[in-house]
Amino acid sequence: MKRFLTLVLLLIVSLMTFAQSSYAAEKKYESWNAIVDEMDVILNDAYDIYFMKDAERAKAQVNNAYFGFYEKHGVERAVMSYISGKRGTDTEYQFNKIKRLMSSGAPNKAVRVEIDTILKMLHEDANELDGKKESGWSVFFASFIILFREGLEAILVIAAISAYLVRSGNIAMVKVVYMSSLAAVFVSVLAAIALRSAIKISGANQEIIEGSAMLLATVVLFFISNWMFSKAEAETWKNYVQGKVQTAISSGSRFALGFAAFLAVFREGAETILFYQAMLADTQDHMDKVWYGLAVGTIVLAVIFMVIRFGSLKLPLKPFFIGTSVLMYVMAIAFAGGGMKELQEADIISVTPVDFVHSVEILGIYPTLETLIPQIIMVLIVVFSVMYYTFERSHKNYKL
Repeated sequence: MKRFLTLVLLLIVSLMTFAQSSYAAEKKYESWNAIVDEMDVILNDAYDIYFMKDAERAKAQVNNAYFGFYEKHGVERAVMSYISGKRGTDTEYQFNKIKRLMSSGAPNKAVRVEIDTILKMLHEDANELDGKKESGWSVFFASFIILFREGLEAILVIAAISAYLVRSGNIAMVKVVYMSSLAAVFVSVLAAIALRSAIKISGANQEIIEGSAMLLATVVLFFISNWMFSKAEAETWKNYVQGKVQTAISSGSRFALGFAAFLAVFREGAETILFYQAMLADTQDHMDKVWYGLAVGTIVLAVIFMVIRFGSLKLPLKPFFIGTSVLMYVMAIAFAGGGMKELQEADIISVTPVDFVHSVEILGIYPTLETLIPQIIMVLIVVFSVMYYTFERSHKNYKL
């Protein structure tokens, strides 16, 4: 619990010391519509450039609208906090759709229709946001949602791994998980500072870093899930601990578990800091509610951590090991979809819409082939792994 509070304290200190200075030199806007009005000019300019047959420069202007305004000036954060996460995702994919049409040399009319669509969405959101008078409760709720949404996955991973280590008799390794999480907070602060400086060069840096971290976390979490599931039988675990592979627990597995915790915190850490910086810079009369929302979000996440970490002590060993491994499998599948989405936003991979699929952010499900295919592959691999370990276990029991 002390280490969890230390993580939060580091986050708060980084916000207080970095928030005001990082935004001091930026242009201030009186309303969300003022920001969208500038985006309107840029996107219409992008169409004019495309009309003149310069697709690459036109796409650069679309990126300027997205990275230089929608993300940089907090429109994305406001939409996701005050309207809905789905609306934010739909807007992101609309930007990608325009760039995809430009890359494929689509007719001018088709590009014009999609630009008009995104402008309509942006102005609707700006009108809704400007219509929401800043109240203490709205600021509080937005602050709470930021921390809860960004921190939930990390807390689930850290709590599940910690509980697993305690139940398996490796309580000494829990320190590795906590120290790795602490290191991730430090690195997140440095990454946030670097991203604020580098965004003028390439607004896609943040998405590339987050996407790569999520895909790497997918592999690590899948490895840990298999490891946990294979040791679900109490007798199997006993033999494993007492066997010759004890060294592997102290070395290779120690690194894997610590690395999983590091990635879980780091992949959202920098973005969380940037979101709160934007909120602190934008909030006029209810600065205290930002901190209240942060505090309540911390308490809720702490409760979730405590329930998983200590509530698991009363569960039978086998159901606990299986349940923990299933949670890790689900997180790995979610990270696979989320990682691909981040790389789509950075223009690293393409976007192929799947209209009948709706976004489910907590599971990393998004309406594109590029995000769904890796998840489907992951599901098949997980099913195969579970069947393999189940068959192996039943075969051993049959021999006995």
